[in-house]
Amino acid sequence: MLKLIKYLKRSIIPILAILALLVVQAMCDLALPDYTSVIVNVGIQQNGIESAAPEYLSKTTKDHLGLFLTQDQKQQLDNSYTELSQEEFQKTKYYKQELFDEQLEQNPDLAIETFFKRNKLSEQELSDLETMLAKPVLINDSINQASLNQEDSSQTSENAEKMQQMFSQLTAAIPPQALQNATNLWDILELVPEQQMQAILEEMGKQFDDMPDSILAQSAIPGIKAEYDAIGLDTGTMQIHYIIFSGLQMLGIALTSMLATVIVTFLAARVAASLSRELRKQVFTKVVSFSNTELDHFSTASLITRSTNDIQQIQLVMVMLLRIVFYAPIIGVGGVLKVTGTNGSMTWVIGIAVLAILVIVGIMFAVAMPKFKKMQKLVDRLNLVTREILTGLPVIRAFITQKYEEKRFDKANKDLTGTNLFVNRVMSCMMPAMMFIMNSIAILVVWVGSQGVDAGTMQVGDMMAYIQYTMQIIMAFLMISMISVMLPRASVAANRIQEVLDTDVCIKDVKAPEKLDQVKGELTFQDVSFRYPNASEDALSHISFTAKPGQTTAIIGSTGSGKSTLLNLIPRFYDVTEGQVLLDGVDIKEISQHFLRDQLGYVPQKGVLFTGTVQSNINYGVPEEDTEHAKKAAEIAQATEFIDKLPKEYDAPIAEGGTNVSGGQKQRLSIARAIAKNPKIYLFDDSFSALDFKTDVALRKALKKQTGNSTVIIVAQRISTILNAEQILVLDEGKIVGKGTHKELMQTCEVYRQIASSQLSEEELDHE
Repeated sequence: MLKLIKYLKRSIIPILAILALLVVQAMCDLALPDYTSVIVNVGIQQNGIESAAPEYLSKTTKDHLGLFLTQDQKQQLDNSYTELSQEEFQKTKYYKQELFDEQLEQNPDLAIETFFKRNKLSEQELSDLETMLAKPVLINDSINQASLNQEDSSQTSENAEKMQQMFSQLTAAIPPQALQNATNLWDILELVPEQQMQAILEEMGKQFDDMPDSILAQSAIPGIKAEYDAIGLDTGTMQIHYIIFSGLQMLGIALTSMLATVIVTFLAARVAASLSRELRKQVFTKVVSFSNTELDHFSTASLITRSTNDIQQIQLVMVMLLRIVFYAPIIGVGGVLKVTGTNGSMTWVIGIAVLAILVIVGIMFAVAMPKFKKMQKLVDRLNLVTREILTGLPVIRAFITQKYEEKRFDKANKDLTGTNLFVNRVMSCMMPAMMFIMNSIAILVVWVGSQGVDAGTMQVGDMMAYIQYTMQIIMAFLMISMISVMLPRASVAANRIQEVLDTDVCIKDVKAPEKLDQVKGELTFQDVSFRYPNASEDALSHISFTAKPGQTTAIIGSTGSGKSTLLNLIPRFYDVTEGQVLLDGVDIKEISQHFLRDQLGYVPQKGVLFTGTVQSNINYGVPEEDTEHAKKAAEIAQATEFIDKLPKEYDAPIAEGGTNVSGGQKQRLSIARAIAKNPKIYLFDDSFSALDFKTDVALRKALKKQTGNSTVIIVAQRISTILNAEQILVLDEGKIVGKGTHKELMQTCEVYRQIASSQLSEEELDHE
């Protein structure tokens, strides 16, 4: 799979853009649980009051807070706030006159009260101020509540006793005459000596020492709310505005994440499609360069599967890799860092979840991996059987073997279906198992977190955020495990594609091919021998002859004697094992394949036509030529007889493989295609076998005029086709057993004489 990465070089910029967008998406997704926590903790539990350092203070409250601060802390407090007049205070955002008037009835001194507003502070300065004021605000609120309870006759006897103890403790060190003017607890606190005040503060602070700063700050919020209410600020509106604003921020982040997701999906699809296109191009280019040796190694069905199904598998996995595999580590690592920052004491829960997921994925892989490797071979087998049945359908019907072929197809189909079902059944267990882990972990987090909330070491919003972070981490591993299900099959597909791309083509051009300024077309075989790969003996042995321009060289022999094999050596479909094939005295291995084949007009034994029109097939080797050129070639090939009868004549469509024309028509169009090219050398591989004698004679007569200065090599089965050839080669078991004209061979070659006698009567032989 990694070997195919080099084909992504052109997509490096989109890939970098995907990575950047995935980081943006992960940051957005990781930010959402924080907002959930903030809405619960601040928006709901804290009434929208964000900080333990009040934004607004009355002078009275500021002085009260100063009682619990050192001189340096008092100075810091003074520096952090700016005094406001009554008029300035009334212009603040959440000030409500009716609320202020209600408080004024209960506290007339509020009419002459001075107010303070918190300055704009840096995050660190605000954090330090919150830490400094959390305990004083909490103590201040406690004393205010105690004072109210002291005045309330309905308080319980227990509270009355506690208040009495507090008064006794505070007044013990104060001279009696000084207590005469003390009307409330704050008056008494102002009379307490500094040393005793420090001792009292230390005693009161001990109960807060075990509380985390976040819990301590949250505990101070009711005191701040009471202060806001006391000075006429609308805390209800403040809470609603905070929740709405936070919700809009969450919505904006969610939309940003969605936009990043859409763009990433689009780019990932383009990158994967681009890779797929490049691989198809590379595989096709490679297969086109294959000689018959490589084509014999890879079956046609396998090459089709590799070019389509296998590349499709890689494209699908590439989308998932770019979209999920890159994203999962980012969200997973980010989630772990967020979880550790939220509450490190619950990190062990994540460890349990990850371990459980790894165990499940390991089991799934151990069971399913062998089947993934087998699956692609079964797809090849099914394609092979399907292709053989479809192409051989006329023969199957003729021999009434439909039932046998149905059983053969059914077996290949069942083998693939069974393997698919097994893999899908194994993998279908993964999702329920993962969901069970996710839900179990959620329950575990709630159980452990609720104990923390009850103990006052965790806030509800933090627990909710922890659950979301935990789910994100588990989802990251889940996404990786899901893509890992697809990786084995994609890896097999990638190896199969790489096998094609890494195949060393045995027929190559030399680095500096020779150039022939003027090609005459003389072909010479010098002691040529050829053996098919992995064969035990030579198919051709010590073949030597020369085919000259302006002459026809015919090759005849029994079936399997090597006629077509010899012809296939000329265009280098195979390379000779021994000896040389020369074109105008130059070894064809020293000439580029393109130049060599450009000199040839090749007509295969089985006519091959391409989807298009009659004209496009005739002008296949010379696409720039017009209809007149195609007509001239068709006339020589005796094809105008049926072309003129077609509805659109030369624009008539040709179906795939030429299935809408007969065998003889297909051969004549193939011959016309070679003639239209006007090559120096004509190669006819038994190309007249489907023609009737009349058409055969007329075609050869017209062809003789067209090929007057060209070299013509004809492989034939019929004696009548080659009677007038200047040179006839007789092959038997891969060796030349006769060479000469028809008359010469009738006298000197027994094999030729037997072939001739089997096809012609004594009178015809005597006449010839």
